[in-house]
Amino acid sequence: VCIAGSFRSLTFLPVVIGNTLIGIFQEIRARNTLEKMNILNASTTTVIRDGKEMDVDSEHLVLDDIVIFHGGEQIPADAVVVKGEVSVNESLLTGESDELTKTPGMHLLSGSFIVSGECYARLEKVGEESYISKLTLEAKKMGSGEQSEMIRDINKLVKWVGILIILVGIILFVQGFVFNKEGFSQSIVSMVAAVIGMIPEGLYLLTTVALAVSTIRLAKQKVLLHDMKSIETLARVDVLCVDKTGTITENKMTVNELIYSEEIPESESGKLETILSDFAANMTADNITMEAIKERFTDVSGRTAVSKTSFSSKVKYCSVTYSDEVFVLGAPEMVLRDDYQYYEDSIGEYTGKGYRVLAFGKYEGQADGSPLTEKVVPYGFITLSNAVREKAPDTFKYFEKQGVTVKVISGDNPATVSEVARQAMITGAENYVDATSLSTDEDIARAVKEYTVFGRVTPKQKQKIVKALQAQGHTVAMTGDGVNDILAMKDADCSVAMASGSEAAAQASQVVLLESDFSCMPSVVLEGRRVVNNIQRSASLFLVKNIFSFLLSILSAVFMITYPLEPSQISLISGFTIGIPAFFLAMEPNKSRIKGKFIINVFLRALPAGLTDVIAVWAIVLCGQVFGLSSGDVATAATMLLAMIGFMVLFKISEPLNKFRVLVLVGNLVALLVCGIFLNDIFALKGMSARCFLLFVMFSFASESMFRWLSLLVKKLKRFKFIRRMVE
Repeated sequence: VCIAGSFRSLTFLPVVIGNTLIGIFQEIRARNTLEKMNILNASTTTVIRDGKEMDVDSEHLVLDDIVIFHGGEQIPADAVVVKGEVSVNESLLTGESDELTKTPGMHLLSGSFIVSGECYARLEKVGEESYISKLTLEAKKMGSGEQSEMIRDINKLVKWVGILIILVGIILFVQGFVFNKEGFSQSIVSMVAAVIGMIPEGLYLLTTVALAVSTIRLAKQKVLLHDMKSIETLARVDVLCVDKTGTITENKMTVNELIYSEEIPESESGKLETILSDFAANMTADNITMEAIKERFTDVSGRTAVSKTSFSSKVKYCSVTYSDEVFVLGAPEMVLRDDYQYYEDSIGEYTGKGYRVLAFGKYEGQADGSPLTEKVVPYGFITLSNAVREKAPDTFKYFEKQGVTVKVISGDNPATVSEVARQAMITGAENYVDATSLSTDEDIARAVKEYTVFGRVTPKQKQKIVKALQAQGHTVAMTGDGVNDILAMKDADCSVAMASGSEAAAQASQVVLLESDFSCMPSVVLEGRRVVNNIQRSASLFLVKNIFSFLLSILSAVFMITYPLEPSQISLISGFTIGIPAFFLAMEPNKSRIKGKFIINVFLRALPAGLTDVIAVWAIVLCGQVFGLSSGDVATAATMLLAMIGFMVLFKISEPLNKFRVLVLVGNLVALLVCGIFLNDIFALKGMSARCFLLFVMFSFASESMFRWLSLLVKKLKRFKFIRRMVE
């Protein structure tokens, strides 16, 4: 345009500069907000320096640091165990879900996480030299990661438009300069007008600003997003998988009662509290259950264990071995095994009330963390409970109204989980299943259709449940707070972690609730819906211009007619009927549930207006040739016609009207009229002749009828099966 000397046609430059500056400002603002939130949620590691224990940011660890790892923590650097014993899950690195026992001399890989236990370890490789860092760098080489459907569709749109404008630009310039004998300057200006019309120049700004503003809004609610796509994914979720502890209930357990077993030896009966206290004192408080037991049983005798095994979600027990005897504590059905049937009814009375029941007894074999094989003499049963979160019932009622199915997945007894789910007002809470009875993938696929509550679920089964739901066409969100949830969270479409839970879960998730308050989830979903619905609605405005400019360019090339509009006129229409109103409308609340494919929805909304624009402008161009109207008259009439159709589209997508939408409509209409009257030279607008004005009035009325008819036609087309499938 500068080479052609048509500086008036540079009216699109302020839009480009404005897009750039606003986009940069919002990106920086969002980034700064996220950095502050990340500091609040930064992972820390316990290090021994100068003989003292201290917590330091994981990124500040150095070679040969002696660190202490506890259950639930993710290993930030490669290390070797020097003291203690831990169970480690390396599934995020190797894909294998089996828990591995690490003893002194064995290596710990960064990126894996401690399931249970406690150990001292010396760091061997830190920073870029660590195993997880090398994997991360390799992953970055392979690609930037999966993007959300909306961003993916916008990228595809811009890519194809980018290819088309090169071809269309060359064709239009050659046609104008060579065949129509237009001057160099006029051919350039006409070509640029067509190309600018095909570029959705404000769409990226709109998307960037909307996502950045959402990030900031959620940050104010103490919700941290690890990636932007989670906003859209959460808005599309139709199945929400939740863990019991920390999500439905408070992340704290309380011991309610100690029930003595009839089989406890008389000599031990009066010592049970002390035996349990010694057991707890020898164990590490690496989960909330053991914390509650340690808090309740404090009458210790000082007896020291020879060895111990921490609680494992695989075998569901923990043990303490003394020089002369072994005690175990865990899930009754896993500890008592064949003898469980004798206690099932009495245990069921407590699980039916929502209590968690643990069996404690003396083991006649050697406990080494593998499944128990010898007899356990039950000494007693401990009942524990979590209080249901106060706002949980309202939260789950909201999801039910929004058509989101809730599945409760827990490692606890299914009857206990069912009762807790009932107290939280989860629909279908009475439909529960013991996951130990689900042995195949087919069993799990059937179960996810029939049951709401899953108990005694292993970490691997949680992952399979999520995959089974996805295979059935659902968009799945998984919430959790423990290391046993990570496999499922990793494979879910969107993962949500409680900050009060394990560090590994928080690092593996896409969304972190920093105040560990699940009741803020509805506002997160609503924020996602606002963003996607508003961008979808506003994107249809941009696509109207794309459809019109592309089709008009094709008609101009085929019929050897110079493109009738100038760049400044396209900028005027784009600014006040698309860019500015789309920007404001995208900031509005919008609670509607998201349906269908983004690009299909946008295209079908834009098609009637795009076709109306092409037909109306092409008709006025042809009439201009028949009646001998000047190109200036035709361009002015076409510009005003496009503006009028643009406001018709704006009015339609703004329904139902409210004060804010009316203000946006009226404000843009007044601004366009002011520019058209007082800045007419800048936008190449001239006074129309009487004949041209009459054509403009006639086509204005015709355009209104045509737009309405085409809108009805597209609505009817949606009823056809193949189109309905695409939309849905």
